[in-house]
Amino acid sequence: MMLQDLYRQLIMEHAKNRRNNRKLEGEHTHYKNPTCGDVMTLYWKMDEYGKIEDISFIGEGCSISMASCSIMTELVRGKTKKEVHEKREAMEKLIRSGERPDDSIDLGDALSLEGVHKLRARHNCALMPWQALDKAFSKRY
Repeated sequence: MMLQDLYRQLIMEHAKNRRNNRKLEGEHTHYKNPTCGDVMTLYWKMDEYGKIEDISFIGEGCSISMASCSIMTELVRGKTKKEVHEKREAMEKLIRSGERPDDSIDLGDALSLEGVHKLRARHNCALMPWQALDKAFSKRY
């Protein structure tokens, strides 16, 4: 089986069996993908040390956006705003240009979205949860 096929399967697994797909009491922000209409509400709780204690989402959209939401919530739990920013920048490069991060930044299952860089119209789908988190952090932290 080719790596692309494994990545497709991983994306579909996250899209069908979304991790952290639930409403969470605490802070939240709504986000709508301006290019295709995918929507999500991102929920999170920060601990007293500035780390994401818990994070979840509710949303509707394409497989890429919903898989990206699922993956992102797993990647950022327990991370500080600075760590999240580093992952977000690495994700942006991965999606916009196909550039993989160096070994110091772990993108985990997000690497399965690498092929999206070839599909310019789907960039915002893959980046939607990261943009929502940026929006949330810029308003509150």
